[in-house]
Amino acid sequence: MMSGAATVAASAADTTPAVVYDLGGKFDKSSNESAYKGAEKYKVDTGTAYRDFEIQNDSQREQGLRNFARRGMSPIVGIGFSYEQAIEKVAKEFSDTEFAIVDAAVDLPNVRSVLFKEHKGSYLVGVLVAMASKIGKVGFVGGMNIPLIRKFACGYVQGVKSVSPDIEVIQNMTGTTGAAWNDPVKGGELAKPQFDKGMDVIYHAAGGTGIGVLQAVADAGKLGIGVDSNQNALHPGNMLTSMVKSVDVVVYKVFEDSANGNWTSGVQALGLKEGGVDWAYDDDDKDLIIDEMKVAVDKAREGIISGEIKVHDYMSDNSCPM
Repeated sequence: MMSGAATVAASAADTTPAVVYDLGGKFDKSSNESAYKGAEKYKVDTGTAYRDFEIQNDSQREQGLRNFARRGMSPIVGIGFSYEQAIEKVAKEFSDTEFAIVDAAVDLPNVRSVLFKEHKGSYLVGVLVAMASKIGKVGFVGGMNIPLIRKFACGYVQGVKSVSPDIEVIQNMTGTTGAAWNDPVKGGELAKPQFDKGMDVIYHAAGGTGIGVLQAVADAGKLGIGVDSNQNALHPGNMLTSMVKSVDVVVYKVFEDSANGNWTSGVQALGLKEGGVDWAYDDDDKDLIIDEMKVAVDKAREGIISGEIKVHDYMSDNSCPM
């Protein structure tokens, strides 16, 4: 849905779109890579070139945005909530340039903000995890310890507990700085103690750090849950599913709307109904998803969309009821 939409006049036909990735790089197998795939698809479909930039530290966010804006790029998409302050500052300086941000809201007339209802997608994978666990103990590894990642965790726990309130869920966060998104070694180190405590399925929401979590899952012969992009193909046979976010579709749509003169600012909040989040079911995990599980998760999905099932959003009050 859209709120506070405003049309921005721009000569999109004469500009080049751009993407600035978050820490972890464009091949992080997560949100950055999804954004890259969306930009690449747009290039293939339309023949339109784009520019992109992989930051190496937090200070380069503003630098990357401003550099593209000075060179006349538009629209410019920042991937990740950490771009909030940088986009707010640079978008004010370049009021004729169109900007977009994923996972945060910036209230400016030349900025499109795209949020996702990750708690609802996480609820669905929680249902699957609870049904797949043979021990009744499951885990979660988050990246940076912030409300957004607690939102993933809380939705996940609600989904797990909807199947059985007695299932134990152990949670660990990787860190409190941006480095938490790009530390696969630590991801593996956090996963192993969970296995030692009996966890047999782990969901990660940790960006590039999660690659280490999933490697540890495969090494231990356990089950993992991917995030943001469909990560099922990383370890077929050990990936129960992935909670996917349509960042690729968002980037494609931003580029397309700008080029076609359909640019709007404002906030978009994308959930199950809007196709913003979902669970991945494909050849790599279909042998792990028995009919009973598929029926249960489809029922939960329908219930959430209809409003029959209410999934608490951690970010609404910084608390989780479970």
